[in-house]
Amino acid sequence: MPSSPLRVAVVCMSNVNRSMEAHRVLSKNGFHVRSFGAGSHVRLPGGARKPPVLYDFSTSYKKMHSDLSSKDQKRYKRNGVLHILKRNERIKPGPERFQECPDPFDVIFTCGQRAYNRVVADLCARDQETWQPVPVVNVDIDDTLEAASLGASIICELCQGLQQADDTQSHLAELLQAPKEKTGRSFLHMVCFY
Repeated sequence: MPSSPLRVAVVCMSNVNRSMEAHRVLSKNGFHVRSFGAGSHVRLPGGARKPPVLYDFSTSYKKMHSDLSSKDQKRYKRNGVLHILKRNERIKPGPERFQECPDPFDVIFTCGQRAYNRVVADLCARDQETWQPVPVVNVDIDDTLEAASLGASIICELCQGLQQADDTQSHLAELLQAPKEKTGRSFLHMVCFY
């Protein structure tokens, strides 16, 4: 493994809560990180008995914040969405879709089984140009502020372990053992190629 910081991708479905909290934590700890969504739209909670609010991935966090503030500022402040969008604005301008990113990474973390399945399917469908291996690891994180914070911490610990390993693939299963014991959850993982 190179001595330069790992190139890390973190992917949830909408690139709003879980992947952005991991992006914040990893960036603060010196990793070269990008975050993404794997869904077709950014989905935010619509409130009691209301459908989710959908945005295109081209919509900035600032515009989402402004739109939701004008619709029902109290509700979106109370459920934490406005806070999350403000945090996101400080990290990057807007959400990005993983499927539209051609850049290679040393490791990709997903924050749920649906995101994992989409990332693996996307990587398998791409034309492999370099056959560079990339481990894809799913850290199953509930879509709440508390769970996102815990998940970001687990992802950061795994990145620190991978950064020190001379061979990511052979050390991955071993590195996943500690968080498995801590959380009681297994971590789906496989190696894909670029």
